[in-house]
Amino acid sequence: MTAKISFSIDSPRGSRTMSIAYERTGAGEPLLLLHGIGHHWQAWEPVLDILAAERDVIAVDLPGFGESPALPDGVSYDLSTVGATLGALCEALGVERPHVAGNSLGGLLALELGREKLVRSVTALSPAGFWSEAERRYAFVTLRAMRAGAQSMPLPMIERLSRSTAGRAALTSTIYARPGRRSPQAAVAETLALRGATGFHQTLAAGRDILFTDDVPGMPVTIAWGMQDRLLLRRQGVRAKHAIPDARLVRLPGCGHVPMNDDPALVARVILDGSR
Repeated sequence: MTAKISFSIDSPRGSRTMSIAYERTGAGEPLLLLHGIGHHWQAWEPVLDILAAERDVIAVDLPGFGESPALPDGVSYDLSTVGATLGALCEALGVERPHVAGNSLGGLLALELGREKLVRSVTALSPAGFWSEAERRYAFVTLRAMRAGAQSMPLPMIERLSRSTAGRAALTSTIYARPGRRSPQAAVAETLALRGATGFHQTLAAGRDILFTDDVPGMPVTIAWGMQDRLLLRRQGVRAKHAIPDARLVRLPGCGHVPMNDDPALVARVILDGSR
C-alpha cells in the first residue's frame, strides 16, 4: 500500500510543509526510483520485484503527480528546487545517499541529484534535457496532446480501450514499444494519472529552458536509451554521453520511452549493474 510522508522544505516564503507518496519494498542498499512527467510510481511495477531482491527500493510519486500533492504555492518546479525536495525526502526517510534511477523527467532529476552529490550512483533512462530546441518543442507538443487526449476521454471509454491490445496501443503507444504487454488495469491507472497530474503544466513550463550540459564528475552514471523511443529520440543519448564523458551509454533494443514494461529483465539488470 502506498505510504505518505510529510517534511519541511525551504522556499522564498520560508519553511513549507510538503507531502510525498511512495512505495517501499525490498532490502539492501537504498535505491530511489523517479518516474517521468504525467506518470506515477507504478511505472516501475514491472521491475520492482527484481530490484527489491537486491535493493531497498523507494519508488516515489513526484510532486504534483500520482498521489503526491502539488508543491506549495510560491514554490517553483525548477530542477534545483525539485532536486532539493527529493534530498529532503531522503533525509525524512532516514536514507543517506541512495542509488537513484529515473526515467525521462525522473532521469533528469536523477542526474541533478548526482551533480549535487546527494546520491551514490545514477541510472538515467531516456533522461530529459539533452534535446535540441526543435526536439524539445516536439516532445512538449506530444506530451500536451497526450494530456488533452486523457482529459477528453470519459472513464468508460478508457476502460473499454484498455481491454484490447489495439486499445492499449491507442492509450500508451507513444511511451511503450510493446503497449500490448501493459495490463488493462495499468493502462487505465496511468491514463488517469496523466489526466489528474496537478504538476503537469508547471513542470513543462519549468522545462522550457532546461538544457543539461553539465558533467557529473566523481559519480558512477549510466545512461540508457530505448531504441524505439518515440518521444525523446535516441540520438539524444549520444549528446548525453558527450556531456557526461565517463557515463556508461547502454542501448535498450525493443524498448520505447518508458522501457520498464517493454523489457523488465533488461532494464532491471541495467539498473542493478549501474548501482554496484
